[in-house]
Amino acid sequence: MSSAEVRDGVSLTNLDQSLFADAGATKRDLVDYLDAVAGRILPALRDRPLSVIRLLRGQDAFMQKNLPKYTPEWVPRVGLWAESSHRQVTYGLCNDRRTLLWFANQRAIEYHPTLAVAGQLDRPTHLVLDLDPPEGSAAFGLAVRAALLVRQALADCGLAGAVKTSGAKGVHVVVPVRGADAEQAAAATRALAARAEKLDPDLATTAFIREDRGGKVFLDSTRAGGATVVAVYSPRVRPGLPVSFPVPWSDLTNVTPGDFVLREALRLLDGQDPWAASLPAPQELPANLIEHGRTIPVARVQAMHEGKRRARARREHGG
Repeated sequence: MSSAEVRDGVSLTNLDQSLFADAGATKRDLVDYLDAVAGRILPALRDRPLSVIRLLRGQDAFMQKNLPKYTPEWVPRVGLWAESSHRQVTYGLCNDRRTLLWFANQRAIEYHPTLAVAGQLDRPTHLVLDLDPPEGSAAFGLAVRAALLVRQALADCGLAGAVKTSGAKGVHVVVPVRGADAEQAAAATRALAARAEKLDPDLATTAFIREDRGGKVFLDSTRAGGATVVAVYSPRVRPGLPVSFPVPWSDLTNVTPGDFVLREALRLLDGQDPWAASLPAPQELPANLIEHGRTIPVARVQAMHEGKRRARARREHGG
């Protein structure tokens, strides 16, 4: 079998190379998988500024936001000002199979779109709560229990969400929304995390500083504004090449992240698109939820100030 071919006008090269040492897959496996799920993953990527994690042969993985200069002209793109680096960044927009195949040929393994579409970046289309469990063999089970808390917090507000594995050890709860701007969406996400934490404070925490979490599941409400989240059906750069995979709420307690690896994903999908089937219609955020969130400090800002305070205390006490 040749290690090069052309699909949809894209020249695919070095297809028989291993992706990385413990991937258990070749570049061909990655391309074939993304091609097979194109109809499912593209709706999650379309018109959203895209960051990808690439892994070139013999190098460490890296996140790429700015399209390289050799990118074909036909790849859709959008230029956005990056305040952190004080420069214009040209993001790709993965809107079609041809572009997805081009990214795959670049050894782009992970796909991280923004929570809003280009031209409407102040209007997120969904909220995301990223549930990050502590280390340990029971990590995923703890994340699942925390996801059920989030589901209850949503239901208490008249909202609904869908759930997927993160492709690592955690879980993502995704809530489609409409009518909210970025500030309102961020406030509502903070409020939902706080309400879920209150349901079982022995299990879950909103503490942003890792040392303050006490072995609990971190309910990360910071995926807001210009943040990204790994797309459903995206592979992850981890041993065995796991995939961020949708799971029905009723099955969540019966699965493990190891069930959803690239080599098994297509068989599990069986021609279906469970993510499209599980996502509720976009919902309006309750005003009282937004107002509650506005009373909660932004986690990153609070953590920054707390870090400075602790550093100052250590200096004063000679620590």
